[in-house]
Amino acid sequence: MFESLANAITHFKTMPIDQVIFWALVLNVGIFITALIGGEILIRLFHTKAVSEPPPPITRQEILLAICTVILNSGVLVIGAIFWRIGWINVRYTLDLTVIIDALVLFFAMDFAMYVSHRIAHHPILYPVLHRTHHQYENPRPLTLFVLNPFETLGFGGLWVVLLLIYSSSWLGIVIYLTLNVIFGLIGHLGVEPFPKAWVKLPVIRYISTSTFHAEHHDDRFHNFGFYTLIWDRLFGTISPDYLDDFNRANQT
Repeated sequence: MFESLANAITHFKTMPIDQVIFWALVLNVGIFITALIGGEILIRLFHTKAVSEPPPPITRQEILLAICTVILNSGVLVIGAIFWRIGWINVRYTLDLTVIIDALVLFFAMDFAMYVSHRIAHHPILYPVLHRTHHQYENPRPLTLFVLNPFETLGFGGLWVVLLLIYSSSWLGIVIYLTLNVIFGLIGHLGVEPFPKAWVKLPVIRYISTSTFHAEHHDDRFHNFGFYTLIWDRLFGTISPDYLDDFNRANQT
């Protein structure tokens, strides 16, 4: 299976650019649909553990912004492929312990970079221009993951491309990270808490982000800027003081 996937990725590097654009769009549409279906399943499984009020009906603006995000994410993938072709981005084909190291480096590097950029996006000057669009939707649902200002989408995509320009990763490390990125983004916008009550008491595990954590940020934009972990919010004092109470409240049922 790994060999077949590696061959497909290699072919992606060498295929004509119009095919790269097509498959980049197909891949991102597939991620979009999978996230919405997976999110709906989780919401139904954990509907008694709400962390926010039910969202209002979906608007035309949400749909248009989500479509725009899918298109722009496809464009970021195409740019990454071009940089790969010309040798600016290097991808290794190793299948050993370094794959796990690569995935961890990408995970924590992007976690920190997005924490910093997220706080910058909340600056009074930048917030109305970049990030207020996302915060119009205080009660998140899976679709909200894709409802972003186009400039913000490009900003996050740019962070990812810059990281790959700096760090040479294995292809499987990249795939693992991107999979985790979608999973964490989805969990943060469920509106229900899928993790058990013991989650916040377990060593190491308690530093992993939850649905409660990001739902609080939608309700209180001055706390909880992290994406995958609570590390940076705890370190810099931006974690919500109500986090544990809200998490436990969601797990009372």
